[in-house]
Amino acid sequence: MTRDIGGDDFEAGGLDPDAVLWVRGLDYLTGWREATRAAAELGDALRAAGVEMEGAKLQAVSAAGGSGVVRLELPAATAREVAMLARVAAAKLRKAG
Repeated sequence: MTRDIGGDDFEAGGLDPDAVLWVRGLDYLTGWREATRAAAELGDALRAAGVEMEGAKLQAVSAAGGSGVVRLELPAATAREVAMLARVAAAKLRKAG
């Protein structure tokens, strides 16, 4: 799982600064930092819910407009597990409301 540049889990292999169009004046770093924090929070929440994170990938990136984006890649079995957890949580919220 990607957490931050320089961390043990950082994957830099796909980064090619010359392959993207950088717009002067846009703050890409702030968006990326926010996405990094959100990715860490999501990973922590999934682990706390008992989701098997083996093979999962969370990646923080900046979108074209500078906003932060978190990309989540899961093995199919893990995706089904997360979908089941979301359905259970949604049912509990409907009952509580």
